[in-house]
Amino acid sequence: MNETIKFLVFIVISMGFIWLSRKSICNPKSHGFYRFFSWEIILVLFLLNKDRWFTNPLRLAQILSWIFLIFSLYLISAGISAFRKYGKIDYHRYDTTLFGIEKTSALVTVGIYHYIRHPFYSSLLFLGWGIFMKNLTWIGLLLVIINSFLLLMTAHKEEAENIQFFGSIYQDYMDKTKRLVPFLF
Repeated sequence: MNETIKFLVFIVISMGFIWLSRKSICNPKSHGFYRFFSWEIILVLFLLNKDRWFTNPLRLAQILSWIFLIFSLYLISAGISAFRKYGKIDYHRYDTTLFGIEKTSALVTVGIYHYIRHPFYSSLLFLGWGIFMKNLTWIGLLLVIINSFLLLMTAHKEEAENIQFFGSIYQDYMDKTKRLVPFLF
């Protein structure tokens, strides 16, 4: 894929991200503000590394990359499944920066949420690192570190929103779980 096509792909997909995040982009206090920039960085990482996706498949970085990418898929699937099953989604919940699936009226603490509070952002974290490992470069390292920081900020902002909505129940839940990486952080 030549650079012009990559640039056009970036523009088209970014327009989709902008549309999805249109209410959050104007609100730096919302978790969606930081999530938008994380999506953008992951897109850039993907476009930078897409030609190296299957190069040297037995190299350690490639093997780790696939482990991270598969774990990323597991996290997003487990998170969506738990939200749908236990979250009691209330589409009338007033918060214009939330996506439909985020408008839960019940705190989900089972399944993957028993271990981490933010499987969606954890999924993006592992996705970013998995894509980075396809082609280890200094620019890629800088981007994936910035992405990690943005996801940490996203989780932090969402935690403040959840404390405001769920109250002390969410604070108790925070004491019992990790933020992004099961058993570690």
